[in-house]
Amino acid sequence: MGALAFSVHIFTALGAGFALLALVAAVSHDWALMFAWLGVALIIDGIDGTFARAVDTRANAPRWSGEVLDLVVDFTTYVFVPAYAIVSADLMPHEWALPAGFIIAVTAALYFADGNMKSADNHFVGFPALWNLVAFYLLLVRPTPWIAIVTVAVFAVMTFLPIEFVHPVRVRRLRWLNTSALALWSVLALVALWQGLAPWPWVTAALCLIAGYFLVAGLLPARAVAT
Repeated sequence: MGALAFSVHIFTALGAGFALLALVAAVSHDWALMFAWLGVALIIDGIDGTFARAVDTRANAPRWSGEVLDLVVDFTTYVFVPAYAIVSADLMPHEWALPAGFIIAVTAALYFADGNMKSADNHFVGFPALWNLVAFYLLLVRPTPWIAIVTVAVFAVMTFLPIEFVHPVRVRRLRWLNTSALALWSVLALVALWQGLAPWPWVTAALCLIAGYFLVAGLLPARAVAT
């Protein structure tokens, strides 16, 4: 059982390997491939917890901390590689791009160390350092440099604000709607990657609408929606 439990830790650690592949793609400015590798890492992150609970990694492989391993992998895939992409993708002048990436890395590191990053009902408190999504939309929409700069600044500040963001799977309220929106987003994102991040306009519009929903979903008062 110990070997099986350790194999789950290996499975989680594969995310770091795919982060490296994503970084190599980013260095070549192959953004679609970069997000494809990050997507593989995201799938691993989404299912490894189920495997860990099934084999009880805490009891059967206690030498390795699944929580620490998960944070290490998440930082590389959600923050570090996307930050590099934002810095190097010509989204803003270089004199602004490097400070923007620096701010992303620092604020995200602080967020990952925040013991109160989750509310009692599994909402994220503050922007949950999903810089992979910020990078995705910046590269998808290609806004003007000043909009890109302001976007990074706003989300960096939101990291420390008591604003709730919905976890589409773990938050029970409107889970059916959140998971449906997430599934639709995943399909549309695959289409966008298949089309080299220059998809049909309706795909971009739909992706932006879904993003807008998730940005405000955590702000909806409980009395305004069905539980």
